[in-house]
Amino acid sequence: MGCMSEQNTFVASDETVGRNRKPNRKAPKQISFRVSESEYLKLQQSAETLNMSVPAFVKKKAQGARLVAPKLDQATRQSVAKDLSMLGANANQIAKYCNQHQHEAPNYEALERNISELRERLDEVWKTLKEQ
Repeated sequence: MGCMSEQNTFVASDETVGRNRKPNRKAPKQISFRVSESEYLKLQQSAETLNMSVPAFVKKKAQGARLVAPKLDQATRQSVAKDLSMLGANANQIAKYCNQHQHEAPNYEALERNISELRERLDEVWKTLKEQ
């Protein structure tokens, strides 16, 4: 007779539902505004140059931040990072060879040739950086 459905015992009050839905943010206020297509493209290009999202870029500008564009475009930065990574791997291979052959006579000619190639490629990376 006195059967009560479980559904009624777990119904949350409107107050707790509202509280649970509100995210805990460091900056709780939101500002939104509309821009034209051309304005958005300019903002997007500026943000991409700085490797930022459009909202992050606009927020920094609104806060008066002085944003300085990187000297290298994204493709050049990625290319230089890839080249440096490869040079680092080559240097590690040379070090590994030296460590493995420290108790025997290493092939000095091959070692010197590899180190010379490494230096030349590093000089090319530096040249790329100086041209920018």
